[in-house]
Amino acid sequence: MVVSVNSEPHRSEFSKLLNSTIAELNLQAKTSPKRIEQLKGNKLEPYVCDLLTDLAIGTPFENSIELIGGQKFPDIIAKRFYGVEVKTTTQSHWKTTGNSVLESTRVEDIERVFMLFGKLGKPIEFKCRPYEECLSEVVVTHSPRYLIDMNLEKGKTIFDKINMSYDTLRKKENPIKPVTDYYKSKLKPGQDVWWIDQNNEKASNIVINIWNNLNLIEKQDIKNKAMVFFPEVFSNRGDKFARLAIWLVAQEAIVCPNIRDLFTAGGKDNYVIKNKTYKNIPRIYIKLFDNINSILEVLATTSATELTEFWKKKTTENNKITDWIDLVDYYSKTVSNAKHLDIKQMLREILFN
Repeated sequence: MVVSVNSEPHRSEFSKLLNSTIAELNLQAKTSPKRIEQLKGNKLEPYVCDLLTDLAIGTPFENSIELIGGQKFPDIIAKRFYGVEVKTTTQSHWKTTGNSVLESTRVEDIERVFMLFGKLGKPIEFKCRPYEECLSEVVVTHSPRYLIDMNLEKGKTIFDKINMSYDTLRKKENPIKPVTDYYKSKLKPGQDVWWIDQNNEKASNIVINIWNNLNLIEKQDIKNKAMVFFPEVFSNRGDKFARLAIWLVAQEAIVCPNIRDLFTAGGKDNYVIKNKTYKNIPRIYIKLFDNINSILEVLATTSATELTEFWKKKTTENNKITDWIDLVDYYSKTVSNAKHLDIKQMLREILFN
């Protein structure tokens, strides 16, 4: 990420230049609305650049205005320090999707960016604000991007919410993490953030798959992970498959219309452990016991940090297996047709004896 340490030159003069530009644009919107309403999309960028260039004559910014455009951020620069990002909407509101939180295409040495916004829906109007003052939230298209609101109240920016300044965030090695942490702290039960942050080396598939397209090995691998990552599937909670459903789509790119059937189909059966027969075992526990070695492998290869995130309970590398057993046992105690079973003892007999 490109970071400049230049001192800030001519701030008041640049503010005056921007104010003059907005005043001229709004005047033209009233006197020549048909011409101005044609400046949709990137057509407004060169128009604004030409206007800034003309108005900059006789100011410290004369001959310094440059149109960058393309995929670079921001669209227009001045004195190799200031930038103007140009956005338009044909709607009658002041909101749109902005640029990437990563700012990987930021022009070198640009320290102060302003948002120039053209509302081309009637009545046509233009506004300009410091970039960081109109970024209300982070939304996701193909990557986390800022949501622009030109009427945003002071103190309501995304930076106020995460308690971190725009400059501090953009200069971080991983600027997405503080944003992800903020949204995770606001999650309700059954919710999750679905984009992957930069610290996660696992990439999700670009193609969404339906469960029935998976082969038997792939299906069992997913079920083994589910029994480790989401021990609430062993409970009687009405939402016990909610987090699993979100994870399947967000992290594995799999849609499964009948998640419950993956674990409960088949009723009850008997099960033998160490020459002892346990009767009326719910199918989900039979699936657990039958695949215990593969489940242990999932536990072994998943870090305690990641398991802590899944379980919402602190664990360590030394304790993660016993902690998982405790969680399965805890949730199992809520199931009426499993109350005759000591799940913890049964798992210990399989694993440790």
